[in-house]
Amino acid sequence: MVALPARGEIWWAETEDKRRPVLVVTRTEAVEVLAGIVVAPVTRTVRRIPTEIGLGEDEGLAVDCAASFDNLQRIRRSALVERVGTLGLRVDEICSSLKALADC
Repeated sequence: MVALPARGEIWWAETEDKRRPVLVVTRTEAVEVLAGIVVAPVTRTVRRIPTEIGLGEDEGLAVDCAASFDNLQRIRRSALVERVGTLGLRVDEICSSLKALADC
């Protein structure tokens, strides 16, 4: 059995013939009871803007990339197949990126 994802973790997601890393945004307490969770897709296009969180080797990824909060998605929790890494102490950057996304 695969462990449940937690907020701030990076997972491989498999959806519609596509496999890509995503950052879990949904709060950890809700993940267990939801079939769908909110994630920020990870992309190699790094723009260094407030609605991105920069990621790389320290977070378990092979190349520099970014979690894009401008492209938040709801996916099935069951689509998360393998844990890659975590933001660790940087988890509060999720709140900063969400605030920038909503322009508040």
